[in-house]
Amino acid sequence: MEAIRFVFWEAIKLLGVALLSLLAVKVVKSLWLDRQAEDTRLRWAKRGLYGVVLALALTGAWNIGYDFAAEMYYWTYQQSLERKDFLNAYVNAARAVELRPGVLRYWRAEVVAKTFLGQFKSALDDQPALEALSEGSLDESDAYRFALCSYFLGQYSDVERATQRLIQEHPFYAASYVLLGLAHMAKRELPEAEESFLQALRRFPNNQAAVEGLAHTYFLTGDRGRALAILNETAQRPFPPEARKRFDALKDFYVE
Repeated sequence: MEAIRFVFWEAIKLLGVALLSLLAVKVVKSLWLDRQAEDTRLRWAKRGLYGVVLALALTGAWNIGYDFAAEMYYWTYQQSLERKDFLNAYVNAARAVELRPGVLRYWRAEVVAKTFLGQFKSALDDQPALEALSEGSLDESDAYRFALCSYFLGQYSDVERATQRLIQEHPFYAASYVLLGLAHMAKRELPEAEESFLQALRRFPNNQAAVEGLAHTYFLTGDRGRALAILNETAQRPFPPEARKRFDALKDFYVE
């Protein structure tokens, strides 16, 4: 549906350029009809106006072609992402950005592809561009993605600042609490990590990542009993089979 809408509006724009060009040609043609034969300068002026109309029409068509090419790269990016062909996804997203650097979703696509490829530093380099196109206010998914890149780069203080800001602005975005807890855990700030995971579970009791994070925090403090208790409590809540397998594996690990 999105592709159909895009093609429709690009066709409308192209048709508009064509109609405006024809109208301009007719207007120019009708100028100075009574004096054209006797004034060479007017004939040259008319030819110059025809040239301007042609240049404007070509410019409009050229821009529409760029829009269409960039969108084609974006569609190819989406298809590559679905196939988990992250390198090809990145190449096509980068081409879309190159053609149309003022389009936010193309920059976002490039950052997503870079993140999947593990190019975390390069993804963070794109943050100013996304902030500028977002008028200084990233949405929660973009802000979280950059915080995640900082986490993988070991920039835990940056993660804390970013996730705390996210929690303040979007208190019901569960991933922020979990990532903050992981950053605290990486810094061996275990009481703070515990509080972050508990905050997540107070709002989202069935969040698998928060359960695992809290259990592992207790394990790192040396309290295997509490770690196992957290995992055992999940039997009373609706978790998918894949999550239960993870919990069982962790319980086996903590018992050893």
